[in-house]
This record gives sequence, C-alpha cells and structure tokens, in this order.
Amino acid sequence: MSFTIHRARLAAFAGLALLAPLAAAAQEACTTYTVKEGDTLGAIAFAAYGSYNYQMIFNANRDAVGRNFNNLPVGLQLILPCEDGRLTADSELSAIITAETERQEANRPAERAYAPAVKFVTSNDWKPFTDQSLPGGGIYVQMASTAMQRGGNDRDYKISYVDDWGSHIDTLLPTNAFDMSIAWSRPDCSRIDLLGEFAVKMCTEFDFSLPIYEVAYSYHTLVDSPYASARSFGDYAGARICRPEGWPTSDLEVEGLAAPAVTFVQPKSPMECAQMLLAGEVDLYSIEIETSTANFEELDATDKVALNPALATFNTHHFVISKKNPRAGEYMEMVNRGISEMRETGEWYDLVATGLSAWTKSQE
Repeated sequence: MSFTIHRARLAAFAGLALLAPLAAAAQEACTTYTVKEGDTLGAIAFAAYGSYNYQMIFNANRDAVGRNFNNLPVGLQLILPCEDGRLTADSELSAIITAETERQEANRPAERAYAPAVKFVTSNDWKPFTDQSLPGGGIYVQMASTAMQRGGNDRDYKISYVDDWGSHIDTLLPTNAFDMSIAWSRPDCSRIDLLGEFAVKMCTEFDFSLPIYEVAYSYHTLVDSPYASARSFGDYAGARICRPEGWPTSDLEVEGLAAPAVTFVQPKSPMECAQMLLAGEVDLYSIEIETSTANFEELDATDKVALNPALATFNTHHFVISKKNPRAGEYMEMVNRGISEMRETGEWYDLVATGLSAWTKSQE
C-alpha cells in the first residue's frame, strides 16, 4: 500500500467544490488561519493547497484539533504548513531530528547492560510508512527506531519484514517469534459490542502503544453516484464499500456500517479498490485520504470521482504487542516513553514531515 501528498488539480474538483462550505476564504500555505463559521478541514485545505486532502494540516494541528476535525470551533487558530511540510517558511526539515540524535549520542553510556533485543516485525509495500526500499525503512520504522533511543531508552532492537500482515496477529506475536508489529489501527474498544470478530480480537488479545500517527479516512464515489450526496453515515446503507484486505473496518462498524447493512469488498491493494470504483463494481472507496488521492491521480481519474467533504472517520496507528508476551508491559513502557519524548520535542512532526517530503519528491 502506498500514498503520497499530491496537489490535486482544481478542475478535477470543480463539481465537488460546490458541495463544500464556502467560509474558508483564500488562504496560503506557510501561514496561520483562524477558523470561521462553517469551515471544515477539507475546505481550508482546498483553499490553501487546491486539494481536499487535509492530512498535512491535521498533522500540524493534532493537539488543537483533537477529535473535532468534523466540527471545528470558531476562532481556533490553525497552522497551515508549507507544501513541503515545514511549519514556517524559515524553518528547516530534519533540524529537530539532528539535534535530538546528537543529544542522545552525547548522553549514551559507554557500556550497555545486557538485555534481550526487542524484536519488531513489519511488512513491505506500505509507502511511505514501511518498506525496505525507503530511507530508514519508512516513517513508521524510523519512529520505532527513534522511540527505542529516546525517553531514557538504551536497548538493542531488531526490525524484520514479513510480508503477510495476518501472520503477525495470528502467529508471530502470540508465539513470541516477534515482540511488536509496526503498525496497526486501534479499534474503539469502548464500543466492543459493535465491532466485528477481528476488531474484538485486537481489543482483547493485544496491547497498543500510544498513537504514532492519526489518519483521516475518506469516502470516494463516482460523481454521478446516489451516494455522492451522503451527509450522514446512515446514507451509505446498502452500499458496496471497498477497503483493502488488512485495513480495519472498525471505524465503519461503530457507525452502523457492517453486514448486512453494507457489503464489504476487500481486494489485496488500494489501487484495486480505486479501479473497482471506476468500473462500477463497488459504490464507495474508503481509505486514508492521501492514499485515495494518489490512486486517482495515478489513474488520471480525479474528474470521475467525488470526495465527500462532510464525512470522515478517524483511525490511529500504533505499535502492538500480544498480551501473552511475558515482557509486554516492559516493552510497551519503553516505546511509550520514546513516543512521548518525540511528541514533546517536536521530533515526531519532523520525522513525519521529512519522510513525506522526501517521498513526494521521489514521485515527481
């Protein structure tokens, strides 16, 4: 699975623009913006970047926005990052990463007490998050490596790639062949009675780290689809929804979108979902907003699809460990210390922005 941030062509969204709130006046990247009545993140992103892909704005304002991304409070001030991800025009990408790495190296003890290495497992072909061809193995792999060297941690670790996500959950973690998998969505376990079998298993058999990334899931239809005008999740009843194999459906389940109310279609890859939507084989394609945007641009089909500007669901990605692991508490405490320090110093955002910028440039 792969995605990148693309600047969508304005003409491709001309029809959809009529559906979006008009309060967001013309903003510019590398500035700040004060939310007005009727604004949505999608409308603000469109005004600033020419695309409804608002993931970058959310990354820069996650603490301020929280879970209110569908209902922004009037007066909230948002950072509108530069198109390459920098928070301001005079800032530099990777500056915090460099400073924190130097600080860690200066404080590293000459000798480390023996302890078993923490064994991480992930999979290829989830760019720019995890893939052996990427610098550092991808953004999420870099986060795992960095977390193991922050928050007072000084532990050896190993990262391996097993290209079968299901095996991580079914076999590799429960048998302690590996300790942690990079990375999985966390279901809303407080609503477990609404979740499907796989989500219930994740809630009951695994522990999750602090969030390492929060993603908005988009809803694409064909422009002439009756589902294009949906303004509540109930309007999607009866739809054939495409979300690739291995991607969670728990965010839909808690909104009442589960069989038999809807039919899930789960091919191997996101691109297959995009192709199936264009062929009329499904009614709705739902995945991370950046992935779907990239898919339709690659297919030169952005003028054939409509992105719902009013509906989105929210997923957080985490490192996971089996509750059967005898060191589960110890290892989770270590990575959480590292994640917390990365958030506090700003290194987390620097890792994300630097990784996304490098990936975008590689695709130009």
